[in-house]
Amino acid sequence: MSHRQMIHIIDDEEAVRHSLAIMLQVAGYAVTAWPGGASFLREAAHVEPGCVLLDIRMPEMDGLEVQRTMQEHGIAWPVVVLTGHGDVTTAVAAMKAGAIDFLEKPLAKSTLVTAIEAALQSFEGTDAARRRAALASQRIARLTAREQEVLRGLANGLPNRNIAHELAISPRTVEIHRANLMAKLGVRTLSDALRLAFSAGLDSPVN
Repeated sequence: MSHRQMIHIIDDEEAVRHSLAIMLQVAGYAVTAWPGGASFLREAAHVEPGCVLLDIRMPEMDGLEVQRTMQEHGIAWPVVVLTGHGDVTTAVAAMKAGAIDFLEKPLAKSTLVTAIEAALQSFEGTDAARRRAALASQRIARLTAREQEVLRGLANGLPNRNIAHELAISPRTVEIHRANLMAKLGVRTLSDALRLAFSAGLDSPVN
């Protein structure tokens, strides 16, 4: 492959993470391993997007909950579910929720690579606008509800005083939220923040 595509392994068993990481690194992928869904979700906004290998049965958060939280946070990365014997029904539920495939443990290298390549192709095949929208939504999901409301007002062309009136807060409070949201989004100018808002559809009316 022309570049090292990223694979995120989420599995609570250290031996499984280790063996999968070695297998995939030998196959030419970049790999990040996570001991559970919570640790992955905490850092997802700051790491390179890629294919997620997601174990179904984990003690803190099961795979379906991790997958659901990813969707809620706008993390639109391809997911391949890993399942043990007898978990097929759950794995099918994961696919209905958007997973690309499910694989039963133990995994053959050829089967794993085939599933990952299919998942990555689906990701790469997404048009640029959808990719930008997914990444923008992911970053905006890091904001508080109030910060998102302020950003929505800005995206709809409202000055601070109008946003303040709509949200029943002071213009100074709007300025504080505006500064905070720009810092969280990692942008320096309002135009950069607005580009993210437009990509994520934040200028659309609330239903």
